[in-house]
Amino acid sequence: MATNPPSAAQQAQAALGIRLRELRRDAGLTGRALAAATGQHFTRISKIEHGVQPPTDSDIRSWCAACGADDQAPDLIATLRAVESAYLEFRRQARAGVKRVLGAHTVARYEQTTQFRIYEHNVIPGLFQTADYAAAMLSFWIGILSAPNDLDEALAVRMERQRVIYQRGKRFVVVLEEQALRTWFGSADTQAGQLNRLLAVMSLPNVSVGIIPMMIERPAVASAGFWMFDNSLVALETPTASLEVTRSQEIDLYGKMFEHLQSSALYGAPARALIVGVLSQLG
Repeated sequence: MATNPPSAAQQAQAALGIRLRELRRDAGLTGRALAAATGQHFTRISKIEHGVQPPTDSDIRSWCAACGADDQAPDLIATLRAVESAYLEFRRQARAGVKRVLGAHTVARYEQTTQFRIYEHNVIPGLFQTADYAAAMLSFWIGILSAPNDLDEALAVRMERQRVIYQRGKRFVVVLEEQALRTWFGSADTQAGQLNRLLAVMSLPNVSVGIIPMMIERPAVASAGFWMFDNSLVALETPTASLEVTRSQEIDLYGKMFEHLQSSALYGAPARALIVGVLSQLG
């Protein structure tokens, strides 16, 4: 997906239009026939199919009904949601401070989620970060995004959010690349404190942490870190934006990717030994 917001939205809207056009053609309907069946002008049908105009939820439901494909309506509506709001540009949000960027995944989303599946390749997940580690990382992004310096407020948001890992009924399944243990944010002392914090969190009964060692044969390599919130949302970040995936087929693919990554990871004593080994190299 492109990282220019208007381009990304236009591409996603065009892709939705193509899917709707294919649905109409599979049903053997012309644009005029579909327009008559749904009570719309045929020019609007054309605009939707060519990505010029977005459909509404009602449009999608009536479109699917006319094409005998009611079962596809939920997925198409989820795609529409992605067109409307999935692309959250960091710099635009950061005009109100990095605290606003951290709010992309709302507290309500955390409260609603029962199982978190988290994959990170070069950073310790925010839910497990120490204050010093988080402060070093957030300071970097404040500079990159030319954001107002609201470090204390942003840090408070991140630390407050960590309370969710102690709530009953929550499960956290995490896979980290070994590189995440070796990527420094701050000083050696900061990194050591973070790795010790990770060891402590791994002892919680509702937390599973697997670590994929470097230089091993493996069945899958993910191009970016991603978080899965139950089976309703996948969130991932590029250097400039947060992307949210809500289509059920795509979420299923991320689930399969996560399973492949899990199969390469070390757990329990071997994982802890790997962390302790990295700690010993910090001096």
